[in-house]
Amino acid sequence: MPRSATANQELRERSRERILGAALEVFAAKGYEAASISEITAAAGVSRGLVSYYFATKEQLAAELLDRWLDGITAILTLEGTPDERLAGIIDGALMAAATTLPIQRLAITLMMQPTTHDVFAQVEADKSIRLAQVEDAIRAVFADRGAAEPAVEEMLLRATLEGVTVKLAIYQQTFPLEAVRRRLYAGYALPEPAFPLPITSPPVHRLRAK
Repeated sequence: MPRSATANQELRERSRERILGAALEVFAAKGYEAASISEITAAAGVSRGLVSYYFATKEQLAAELLDRWLDGITAILTLEGTPDERLAGIIDGALMAAATTLPIQRLAITLMMQPTTHDVFAQVEADKSIRLAQVEDAIRAVFADRGAAEPAVEEMLLRATLEGVTVKLAIYQQTFPLEAVRRRLYAGYALPEPAFPLPITSPPVHRLRAK
């Protein structure tokens, strides 16, 4: 019996997701530059033709993964509450994303910083410019509501700080004291001390060392 159009669509979506998942695994293990479409095809357990049907190039695979990463950032647009509660939510959301989605975070950092792949990141960022501007404006509104003299500068500084934390966590995952850093960020913005730790493993403060 022939499959229905709905069943065919679901099958295509599963295949596409399997390819994207495999691409992220291979990128994380090999690095973007060293990874090949053949390795992604093998990891996904699909034919080369199927991968090419959805993604003509490795750059398109990376762009789709980055697109989803940027979409995740826009979750802060749904935050509600007082300015302090929203700022705490932004900090916690960014730290949780850094800790729980390291492979995509590493990919984003790599594509941003390497000259040979920066254009891939820049294009995805340009495609998402309206949505990203909404995120920037939402963060600036939080700082404006808290009485900041320069909300735009505060937004840029917060994002730079959180992105720096993400870089360090990507390098020093096993020794980075994320909870202690979180509490220091709260204190730096005069936020009430968090009632509970983040639901992730966080080592004590000692020294950052790769393991």
